[in-house]
Amino acid sequence: MKFTVERSVFLDAVSRLQRIVGSKNSMPVLEGILISAEQGKITMISYNLEMGMKKEIYAHTEEEGDIVINARLLGDIIRRMNGVQVEISTDEKLMCHIKCEDSVFDIMGMAAIDFPEMPSIGEGKKFSLESKILNDMVKGTLFAVSQVEGTRPILTGINVTVTDGILQFVAIDGYRLAIRREKVNLNDELNVIISGKALGEVVKLINENTEEIEIAVADRLIMFCIDGYYFISRLLEGEFVNYQKTIPTEHRQTVSVKTNDFINVIERVALLISDSFSTPVRCIFNEDHIVLSSATAVGRATDTFMVTLDGDPFEIGLNSRYLLEALRAVDDSSVKILFNGANAGVIICSDDDNNEDYLYMIMPMRLK
Repeated sequence: MKFTVERSVFLDAVSRLQRIVGSKNSMPVLEGILISAEQGKITMISYNLEMGMKKEIYAHTEEEGDIVINARLLGDIIRRMNGVQVEISTDEKLMCHIKCEDSVFDIMGMAAIDFPEMPSIGEGKKFSLESKILNDMVKGTLFAVSQVEGTRPILTGINVTVTDGILQFVAIDGYRLAIRREKVNLNDELNVIISGKALGEVVKLINENTEEIEIAVADRLIMFCIDGYYFISRLLEGEFVNYQKTIPTEHRQTVSVKTNDFINVIERVALLISDSFSTPVRCIFNEDHIVLSSATAVGRATDTFMVTLDGDPFEIGLNSRYLLEALRAVDDSSVKILFNGANAGVIICSDDDNNEDYLYMIMPMRLK
């Protein structure tokens, strides 16, 4: 195999595909990128048995063939080279020769035949989606995905549905819930659970020039085509949590707050709270103000936020990070926060009763 390719284009592809590659894998070949050279182009694939990515780029190919090269090492080498063009060739012993101007590396590759075949979608539901819609909905729910599989691996995914032209993303980790909705021009019904890790990688492929994203869904698989990158992931299997029954149907206290102002006061009070300690922010709601405080081994912080309370005064403990992540996911200048006493889930929703584009819920923390 022997080909020459533009270094910047090649590096961009390597850097993106490298994110899929597993580290310290039981199969060393999965720590690499499969590069296949044919006339006029090279095809690059990374795959970790759960997610895969493919990209084709233009190359001047003198000799066809394929090789698997360690992704981290390849990225480090190409990143530190300075020339415009990179030449890569291999011999029958899988020795890989990488040359760029005066820089030359000889490293061992791995046999392409040992690289597992990445699955393909084949026939399935196909549709397109505006990149901004996908980006906003993923970022508006991804933070509420469970980071630990535990006994409920289904919570590491986002439930994506399309019903009557409404696209909905739902994430829940047992302590909080995130829901985003958007009206879309889609006629097909859809109900899948997509890995949060996969969707996190998908949005990293979106840039300011990305307009439409092609999506295909088949049994157990979903594929996204973004600016020439084909990203495929296995769907999570099983029934998603019946989250509807966790959302309170009534509330006893309500406040409306300016989103950024409330974020600022929570950030100040939470300065003394370490992520390693589950210390709540104590919130005492009075008729015309909230007293927020935190107390840790480092010290104590207290602040006051002016607000009009609709309902009886009460006291509640809230996780500052959960509260901040929900508020930061909101684009509105003001939001409504609904309470049902000190022990029920707290709802964050739009100040506009006709706007059902988002809903966030966080569970309270016990106060000492």
